Amino acid sequence: MNPSANPVFEPEPPPIFDDVPDTVPTKRMLSWAKNSTLYRLQRQIMSEQQLANAIKRKAQKKFEGITPEQVQALADAAVKIGYDLKALDDEVFAGITTRNAVRNGKSRRMIAQKLSIKGVASETAAVALDEADDLYAAVVFARKRAFGPFRRVDLDEKRHGKEMSSFARSGFSFDIGKKVFAMSFEDAEEVLANGP
Repeated sequence: MNPSANPVFEPEPPPIFDDVPDTVPTKRMLSWAKNSTLYRLQRQIMSEQQLANAIKRKAQKKFEGITPEQVQALADAAVKIGYDLKALDDEVFAGITTRNAVRNGKSRRMIAQKLSIKGVASETAAVALDEADDLYAAVVFARKRAFGPFRRVDLDEKRHGKEMSSFARSGFSFDIGKKVFAMSFEDAEEVLANGP
């Protein structure tokens, strides 16, 4: 029997649809995005940009061959889910972040920078920062660092320079730093007692 007389069966390659772009996420991708969004928002409060960036990052690792359009669609879907559940709100995020930061001794300037990094719009951040009390935050900062009225060592020129420059590096104005530096322990405790 001649082997060339019997043709070997070769299946036809699957058709290639070049005209159908991979821009729409699959049902599996959308289901994953929903579950991932719920998981993230149950664990912590996030800004819109934080959530979108987290979903994009994870989707690119999870789904091989995912297109940039699908990645963006998943991020958009996650943000929509967050808003639909009322678990995502940049105004609330900015307010909570600002209040917590002030209580931890962060200046308005540092809080504004943090909100910007988290993707909060400058107008939204400005509204939240209106409630920030830099004097209170500076006193908290001084207490944490044992500066000014909370100092436990003698003051010399080197120590004075160290404390004042530390206030400046932390985003407090010279006037605020000088005011806290000159406070008595009792005045500082009163500021803390009357704070937010």
